[in-house]
Amino acid sequence: MTQPLLIEFGMGSSLRRQDYTQAAERALKDALWHNSINLAELFGKDKGQMILDVQVGVQEPDQVDVEALKAIFPYGQPTITVTKGGLDVPRPNGNPTVIANVAIKVGLEGVA
Repeated sequence: MTQPLLIEFGMGSSLRRQDYTQAAERALKDALWHNSINLAELFGKDKGQMILDVQVGVQEPDQVDVEALKAIFPYGQPTITVTKGGLDVPRPNGNPTVIANVAIKVGLEGVA
């Protein structure tokens, strides 16, 4: 990864379906939709050149569809790593509420 120029954070949940991909998708959208990143334009680059290092934390990393997460990004070059993290909150019916945490580091090649 190039030098990160900014980092965005997000949290998402799957309340009833115990869907780790859905929780991660919501966490990504939470991070991305908080603001408009005009970073590329500030450096005279195209948005497609943004390098996105995405870290996702959920209790069951193998249950996350990484390709579905990549499809969320409107531009840029995402690399997604899913690790154990997040939180499964027990519910009375036995199916936990799934919470995912996300950190997105954004960089541009040749910019430090």
